[in-house]
Amino acid sequence: MRNFQKTAIAAAVAHVAVLSSAAAWAQTSADTTANPAPTVVHISGQRAALQSAQQLKKNADEVVDSIVAEDIGKLPDRSVTEVLQRIAGVTIDRNMAGDPNRQSVEGSGVSVRGLTYVRSEVNGRDAFSAGGGRSLGFADVAPELMAGVDVYKNPSAEQVEGAVAGLVNLRTAMPFDYKGFKGTLGVSESYSTLRKGAPSPTGTILLSNRWKSDTFGEFGALVDFAHAKSPTRSDGVGVDPYFPHVNSTDPAKYDRSKTQWIPLGVGYRSQDFERTRRGDYAAFQWRPNRDFTAALTYFKTKYKEDLDEHVVTSSEDKWYQQVASKDSVFDSNGVFQSGTISNPTYGGSPFNSSQRINTRESSTRDTSLNLQWRVTPDLTWTNDFQHVHSTTEGFDADVSTGFIMPNQQMDMRGNVPQITLGSPAYMADPNNYYWAYTQEALDHATATQKAWKTDFKYAFDHPVLRDVRFGFRMANRDGENHKAQKFYNWQAITFPWMEGWQIPHVARLGDPRFAGGASLQKIDNFFDGKYNIPPMLFANESVVRGFPDEWSKIHAYHDVLCKEQGSTCDPWKAATFNDPAATNTQSEKTRAAYTQLRFGFDDLKYPIDGNIGIRYVKTTGAGSGYVAYSPAGVTIPTDAPVTGVDTLIYIKPFAEAQSYNNSYHNWLPSLNLRLKYSDELQFRFAVAKAMARPDFNQLQVQTTLNSAPNQTTIRDSSGKTTNVIFNGTTLTGTSDGNAMLKPTTSTNVDLTAEWYFAKAGSLTFSAFNKDLKDIIITQDYSYKATDVNGKPQTFVVTGPVNGAKGYARGFEIAHQQYYDFVPDWLKGIGTQASWTYVSSERTLNKPVFNAWCSGNDASSNYNLSINGCDTDGRAFGKTPLQGLSRHTINFAVMYEQHGLSMRLAYNWRSRYLLGVNQWGSRGNNGLNTNPAADPAKYLIPTTNNDQAFGLPLYQAPYGQLDGSIFYDFTDKFRVGLEATNLTNSYTRQIMEQHAGSFTRQVFMSGPRYTLLAQYSF
Repeated sequence: MRNFQKTAIAAAVAHVAVLSSAAAWAQTSADTTANPAPTVVHISGQRAALQSAQQLKKNADEVVDSIVAEDIGKLPDRSVTEVLQRIAGVTIDRNMAGDPNRQSVEGSGVSVRGLTYVRSEVNGRDAFSAGGGRSLGFADVAPELMAGVDVYKNPSAEQVEGAVAGLVNLRTAMPFDYKGFKGTLGVSESYSTLRKGAPSPTGTILLSNRWKSDTFGEFGALVDFAHAKSPTRSDGVGVDPYFPHVNSTDPAKYDRSKTQWIPLGVGYRSQDFERTRRGDYAAFQWRPNRDFTAALTYFKTKYKEDLDEHVVTSSEDKWYQQVASKDSVFDSNGVFQSGTISNPTYGGSPFNSSQRINTRESSTRDTSLNLQWRVTPDLTWTNDFQHVHSTTEGFDADVSTGFIMPNQQMDMRGNVPQITLGSPAYMADPNNYYWAYTQEALDHATATQKAWKTDFKYAFDHPVLRDVRFGFRMANRDGENHKAQKFYNWQAITFPWMEGWQIPHVARLGDPRFAGGASLQKIDNFFDGKYNIPPMLFANESVVRGFPDEWSKIHAYHDVLCKEQGSTCDPWKAATFNDPAATNTQSEKTRAAYTQLRFGFDDLKYPIDGNIGIRYVKTTGAGSGYVAYSPAGVTIPTDAPVTGVDTLIYIKPFAEAQSYNNSYHNWLPSLNLRLKYSDELQFRFAVAKAMARPDFNQLQVQTTLNSAPNQTTIRDSSGKTTNVIFNGTTLTGTSDGNAMLKPTTSTNVDLTAEWYFAKAGSLTFSAFNKDLKDIIITQDYSYKATDVNGKPQTFVVTGPVNGAKGYARGFEIAHQQYYDFVPDWLKGIGTQASWTYVSSERTLNKPVFNAWCSGNDASSNYNLSINGCDTDGRAFGKTPLQGLSRHTINFAVMYEQHGLSMRLAYNWRSRYLLGVNQWGSRGNNGLNTNPAADPAKYLIPTTNNDQAFGLPLYQAPYGQLDGSIFYDFTDKFRVGLEATNLTNSYTRQIMEQHAGSFTRQVFMSGPRYTLLAQYSF
């Protein structure tokens, strides 16, 4: 069915292209007939924007696709990210960046031709956000400021390096773009069908003018301000991994074909998300004479996001005690389909009900000065100065209660899993809940960049040579990243496993001593009313946001019970920025020089033009951070014989500052050729070497070292310990980054055929191939430290290295046309369509595949992290490149006539890998079904967390229909309605297991509508 869907959509796109092509030929032929009837078509709005974008693509020196705003502030979507997905070969993720467990309603993670090595610019200058990345968060940029978006698929030598996948340039308006005074005012209000009643006003204003002075020349000034709120809601239903319930733990009776696969549990989450975007832009231009122009621009984008989430999820770890009811339904592979799951041994399954708050404030400010001087009629000299300052600050907090769920009723047979978690009476009883845990993470980062580039262009009066360009660029970038600690500060309040040795009982919410801080809360209209989730007890929002004071009150409940038990318990400590091991500073200097020659052979039967150039780049980086070691406690038993204590390694804890310097250089040649078969038909060939430096978070100088004693405990048949054997200490570590990483490089080849049969009509084809080297993966290296006896010891540290190569290759077909030959009542209708196919492969320099998985989830378990492991110990083998869909489809129907402008746009992409060993689909309590395993572990459910599993997690195919309708009451005033996700499409995640492909999560956000009014003056 899935293959049929892809084939059908692709065929539909091809069919539209062929019919449109035939119509275009018919239109061309009709022009030769005698006395053709005149056709009057009003050219404005979206049609004019398409014409402008087409001219940019047709006349560009490189392979480029563009989207041009109908007017300033009139990009066709509500965010820059959503705009980009309309371009052939560009895809966006539907999950929050780095977190597949949460949906991003507006999208995130831009990829070009399946690769994420995307460079971002604003007006041709470097643009980035603080926090470790090299690109700008496109969803955080106010689209109201944009005049257009260009995506360069294979940049040339004169463009700043860093675009292996592509270069995204955001263009703003300049005052000299307009003949005189220009003013626009826009307001809008959005409505989410799922998150009802949340106000979301947007306002934007642009003012621009230019003046002439006989003494000082011509001046221009433009200011543009935008402020927007975007409240959304996303509901999700989740299913945990399926575990193998074998027919027998006796190897002689074990039959794999009789295994029953039962999910660990189910849950749900509902998140209210609000992003407030603010954009400030100002531009000033001065032209004292026709040979000199100066431009000063100020661009600032600032956003604040706030996520408020309620999550109910299983925390069961003894899956082998779970049983399915007698009326449960299984498929032919033994996979659970519907029924009731319970844990009679434990009296139910442990669950958590959490309220999570995640806030972030970020800002990027760019101030730039551009000076262009035409020294002579043939020589132009341009200088560009830029200063960028970016900051970000985040707070992620989670406060959870716990309870025992008697049973879970579920049905997996529909599009969305149907679940029932407890009766309303049970879920409303505070005596069934206890305070469980808190966790928090805090961070803040700052990055600055100073850049200068100078460019020369010398034009030739020559039949072949057009001009030669050369220039230099210098950029210094510095960044500081601070975390309260390296990982989440997870700390228990009370759990049943603490009972008897630390506390007498858990802190139940029904106990008046522990009742403060939580309340009965209901998620209204969950999944658009398709579920009836009963009210449940969650921590109050004021408590979660009241960190750290309110948290201290909750953790004091634990202290009360500790005192009651007579135990000595350490008080709760909030995360602070006092941990030196969680601080990292980096600096980078780049020096670049290029030369590029443009040429053209106009006298050939089929004229050829193009450019050839080379860019040299030297990169020098430095970083400082800490390497920290905290030894694990070792308990020497006193009630049994012990041997091998002398083999244990003892190293004192330490946190030492460390710094690194790295330097490399790259030569980046490029060639772009264009052959004009006619004024309408042309072909391109482009080949270039490209590079993408590691993200700054991959260059962090932060290493955490760990140790664990190798201990074997021997027990007799009654369970009494008879002997304890120590055999040395395992020394491992993890590194957040590697300051010695090299850039990923690629050789990019493009071949295109472009037919421009009308001003807003084209049919284009592009074949491409990108060969990648030095792809960054995770591997191990050695770190030396001295033990208490002065003897050097070696830690095996896992961190990022340049350890793979690969490719991404495929083709793009794109078509657009307005159908002017149709009857009068249809005039003004047009279509856009594109289909992108990408095939990819990644090959490790050191293959790590093993058919069976063993060990825990230590970072050195590469088979787990790269290939993935099932809950029964079987590995999955080679997985595709992350984030890459083989097929991407865009199709839009447009109409524009008599002041009415409408658009329906559909975007679809096939499934893609979100990652392997992701949170929510991983764990340490799998079952070892490897026949060659240690008999003590074979078919025995682990209680030591030493059988790790991590499933490949895929995003299922997804398509979304958006639309808009505008009416121009006058040339200056228009109103409109924009709709997003008209068909209420669900996003679905699939976890791959050997027994089948199972739903991991299903999200819905509902349709959203925006009413707009725009006035020009």
